[in-house]
Amino acid sequence: MAKKMKLGLHTYTLHLWGLGQNWGIVAEPRPKAMNLIQLMDKAVEWGLDGLHITGCDLETKDDGRLAQVKAAAQTRNLYLEYNFSRDEAFDPRLTDPIADGIRIAQKLGADLAKISLDIRRPRPLYGSCFHPTVMAQLCTVYDEVKAALPLVERTGIRLALENHTETFADEILWLIAQIDHPLVGACVDTVNSMAVLENPEAAVNKLAPYAFCNHFCDHKLDRDQFGIRFHGVALGDGDIDCLKVYKTICKVSPTDRITFEIEWDMGADSLEVAREKEMDACIRSIAYARDVLGIGR
Repeated sequence: MAKKMKLGLHTYTLHLWGLGQNWGIVAEPRPKAMNLIQLMDKAVEWGLDGLHITGCDLETKDDGRLAQVKAAAQTRNLYLEYNFSRDEAFDPRLTDPIADGIRIAQKLGADLAKISLDIRRPRPLYGSCFHPTVMAQLCTVYDEVKAALPLVERTGIRLALENHTETFADEILWLIAQIDHPLVGACVDTVNSMAVLENPEAAVNKLAPYAFCNHFCDHKLDRDQFGIRFHGVALGDGDIDCLKVYKTICKVSPTDRITFEIEWDMGADSLEVAREKEMDACIRSIAYARDVLGIGR
């Protein structure tokens, strides 16, 4: 019998609405056109099962706010996953020491905390897997996660190490093998490997068996006379074989959740127009997940 999957939303899908993360914006963050509680209501309206949230969505990380978010999610029967970074370059609201990220996840009622490793790679990016400069950083991550394992065990929070935009799949697998703990696994992002010129399908095949969670994305590769550009689109509109990737995750991953994410680029549009296009892509992605992938059917 095929595994029955739940469908969740990574809040970055609506980043132009002020949710998820202000990727690439170091100055003043975008104003929020929608807050986390309003998004929860949308999630219920759309028939979603949960949300993958960040410190940007929380706005503050004090105990009162975390309790409020936990209660709001429980009232709406939504699961939560907490997404944080070790050293986010563009949006420091996402940065937490590992122990703090675990505690925040616990207080939110989340069962999982996803970590971006924020490795700073040497150039050229291609062919730099396990470069000495990278290995020194991976060893630091190893030390930090090992130090947090007693807290992981006390809370039962699973840690998912992501193949973020600066990490090869084999580096994540190396860390998981060295840490060697049942509560430490992967987050497989279906497009991030392109940022280090790694085949995205190959990365999914490697990481999915260890992946407690996922960022299920589609990107489109455009070519012009100046080169190529890989940018986010609604599920099914890009060059990722979403159905094939979905079947792989269903078959070999220990998760029963698909967390979709859209990395919409506003391009030359005004913020107002781009927001509406991003929202449309979100709604179309939910329909694709239901009608094509069969999630929740």
